[in-house]
Amino acid sequence: MAAVQNITVLGATGSIGVSTLDVISRHPERYRVLALSAHGQLEKLLAQCQVHRPRYAVLAEPGRLVEFKLMLASAGLTGIEVLAGMEALEYIASHPEADAVMAAIVGAAGMRPTLAAARAGKRVLLANKETLVMAGGLFMDAAREGGATLLPIDSEHNAIYQCLPQPFSDTAGQGVRKILLTASGGPFRCASAEELAVVTPAQAVKHPNWSMGRKISVDSASLMNKGLEVIEARWLFDLPPERISVVVHPQSVIHSMVEYVDGSVLAQLGNPDMRTPIAYGLAWPERIDAGVSPLDLFQIARLDFEAPDLSRFPCLALAFEALRMGGAAPAVLNAANEVAVAAFLDEQLGFTAIAQLNAASLQAVAADFDARSLDSLVAADAAARRHAQGWLRDHAH
Repeated sequence: MAAVQNITVLGATGSIGVSTLDVISRHPERYRVLALSAHGQLEKLLAQCQVHRPRYAVLAEPGRLVEFKLMLASAGLTGIEVLAGMEALEYIASHPEADAVMAAIVGAAGMRPTLAAARAGKRVLLANKETLVMAGGLFMDAAREGGATLLPIDSEHNAIYQCLPQPFSDTAGQGVRKILLTASGGPFRCASAEELAVVTPAQAVKHPNWSMGRKISVDSASLMNKGLEVIEARWLFDLPPERISVVVHPQSVIHSMVEYVDGSVLAQLGNPDMRTPIAYGLAWPERIDAGVSPLDLFQIARLDFEAPDLSRFPCLALAFEALRMGGAAPAVLNAANEVAVAAFLDEQLGFTAIAQLNAASLQAVAADFDARSLDSLVAADAAARRHAQGWLRDHAH
């Protein structure tokens, strides 16, 4: 029997982190939790520590360190080392005993620990798309130089990975013509422009197929999530934007496809459950039970496809524009979008104004920075946030 693998879960209390721990709990003979990290959900982290007994529990905010230590003590949990801050996140991501790292911290905050895992040569289960969106070139270089194994966890990129020749090296040499990222279309796929203008946060977070966090659900509703995935795919699979297409597929059964030069199109199908790509990443190149029910094709009965409407969902077009601009443009777009979505969820900004804020920030900030260093990209991220906040003050309702 193979040795038990030690797993670090960055962002353990989020939806991906919770699903990861569910898969791990199904295979105690294969996996052990080395470290868990969380941002603010301390009660949830405490419950996870009670079940999985990690060696490390890491908080994003140092100010709550004493509070969580007292919570552990009150629960009778001893032997768990509590750390806090960015350096602590980088430490557990690159820990010598970590065999695999689930990188599931949402947003730009996950970039540094994910980079640390890549540089340390870990098996990186990449669910934090912002790392590739912000610093795709730097991250892929770090993964190559560190000897890391990179396994995408986003259902779309995981599907593409499964449909590519293994071992995957280069798309051109292996006959790949293009990749087709599928999108559900979100809850407003059929909504008119007038209806989109009055969308509420409560409506936007109700995804028709997937169970996700609030921020990602809003991105899915605006198709920005798909735009970020396009940028991610450009780096993961080393393809120019013109060889990446988006196909709206409302059933979310085909998770993505690869088109080959001989006319073949390979697709990966499954029920919309993130435990499938998580299990694939944990066990690769093997397969393990993920707790996901089998796909019933007779119940589904039909599969529909349509082109995305870029006039109603301009965030997707902005992602392609950012790729064409190059440099720090994707990082600027990502940062502005984080500000815009937070404002929308706080009811300070209308749904259609998310794209307006993103477009304004992209045009105002992107040309001022390059992508040759992490410091430059971090500066671009900060400048985009400042611009977005200024735009908000001028335009928020």
